Amino acid sequence: MRGNVNGVYRFLLSRQWVIVTLVAFLLIPTMIRLGIWQMHRYEERTARNQLVSEALGAKPVPVEKLTSPGHTVTTDERYRSVTAKGRFDTDDEVVVRRRTNSDDEVGYHVLTPFVLDDGKVLLVNRGWIPGAPTQTAFPKIPAPPRGEITVTGRLMADETTEASGIKNVEGLPDRQIMLINSEEEARRLGKQVLGGYIAQTAPAPKGATPEPIGRPGDEDAALNYAYAIQWWLFAAGVPVGWVILVRRERRDRAEAAAKTEAPEAATPASV
Repeated sequence: MRGNVNGVYRFLLSRQWVIVTLVAFLLIPTMIRLGIWQMHRYEERTARNQLVSEALGAKPVPVEKLTSPGHTVTTDERYRSVTAKGRFDTDDEVVVRRRTNSDDEVGYHVLTPFVLDDGKVLLVNRGWIPGAPTQTAFPKIPAPPRGEITVTGRLMADETTEASGIKNVEGLPDRQIMLINSEEEARRLGKQVLGGYIAQTAPAPKGATPEPIGRPGDEDAALNYAYAIQWWLFAAGVPVGWVILVRRERRDRAEAAAKTEAPEAATPASV
């Protein structure tokens, strides 16, 4: 090996090739780690899709079997179908700003307190409505059914800035909020509010407004799996590419040396 380095492979000791070699072989562990990260994302998304599928397919249960005042909705409880009997309280209704519908139009979500038979309050996201003419105006909201009814919806966890990326802006116009959070609504209402909220699925609104919140879709876990394989193939390709470049460089140098020696060999000796 020493003879090779001192001979045809001596160029590997040049500054340029030392840098190329270091960069190439530092990329290998980086690509391996990226592949592992993508595989973890694949496993997380696959597990999430399975949980969502099981939750959506489960039989509806009374909401107070899964949540209570101060309760934090868990991953296993999220998207579970629940029912509640009571009445809507439109006097304390609010709208949630900067929410989009299925067509990516910006408007509001309508959040209406639902007073249960035992006096506790369940927050109900009744769906999406278009934005008001101005940012400070309160939009016109379709009325919910009157009197005592039974609502069904998907149980959701409280929204936070950390989880949603939505900043909880202060100083908003009256009856407008940025995040749906049962603790904040409990302070505002001065009542016992069940942890989390529900995205209403039944009864269907008259005239399809507010526009119901769409079912959660599957996350594209297969894409993360493909990315993981891709990064590992890149990692495997680095040493192969390095060998190809080294051989090409050795060949080019050998050809250049041969061309230099040929004219010298052809020059006749002086008399």
